Amino acid sequence: MQQPQIMGIVNITPDSFSDGGLFNEPHVAIDRALQMIGQGADWVDIGGESTRPGATHVPVDMESMRVIPVIREIIEANGEAKISVDTYKSIVARQALHAGARLINDVTAGTHDPEIFEVAVEHNVPIILMHMLGDPQTMQNNPQYDDVVKDVRQYLEQRVDAAHSAGVKTIYVDPGIGFGKTLDHNLALLRHLDAFSDLSDGIVLGISRKRFLGTITGIEDPSQRDQATALMHALLWHVPVHMIRVHDVPMHVQLRALSRSLL
Repeated sequence: MQQPQIMGIVNITPDSFSDGGLFNEPHVAIDRALQMIGQGADWVDIGGESTRPGATHVPVDMESMRVIPVIREIIEANGEAKISVDTYKSIVARQALHAGARLINDVTAGTHDPEIFEVAVEHNVPIILMHMLGDPQTMQNNPQYDDVVKDVRQYLEQRVDAAHSAGVKTIYVDPGIGFGKTLDHNLALLRHLDAFSDLSDGIVLGISRKRFLGTITGIEDPSQRDQATALMHALLWHVPVHMIRVHDVPMHVQLRALSRSLL
């Protein structure tokens, strides 16, 4: 059975939903990323703009100022570090790749800035294409689908085709749990994750600390949802997922080790 790679999340933002403001200082973000790598993270995802519900857009210059020095310093400290840049802006993506990042994570799947595909091709790096209904300011305003699994699959299929047509070689898809979905939509997608397994080179799953986990468990504080996150991942471990994005790396390294012991 495929064992997912573990991607640690470092948000260099004042307003991310669970860790906003914790890693605003560059040295703190760098230390956090290096810590995650030391704990066993295969990747670290560095983002400079919050995509929580209601979040506003960040200017390119500000986003670059937040993430590029951090990526550069991480690579200087550990040349083997595998860094993903969480951005939908081609300018930021290009700068991040020049600084040493090896993967683009685009929550708009190339719809906001199609040039991001050209950047991926220029640097021969993979890209993650995520589904989101609307944008962070509107996505949770009564999201509706005819059939959420079919609708999300159709959207991602179209975006994968667009990326392939632009020349991108390696593509991962993310169904976008929590991005323009109700609790029922999220659960339907998780029950049918295998519906996306043939679309690309692999599925990326981002459920860490998400609101739907709080709705199910009654845990209101996002920072207290790491155990629920790991338990949900354990319940989904039979699904072939390429990568999981998490805030708590050690807990998921342990989960992966336990799973491997039973193979």
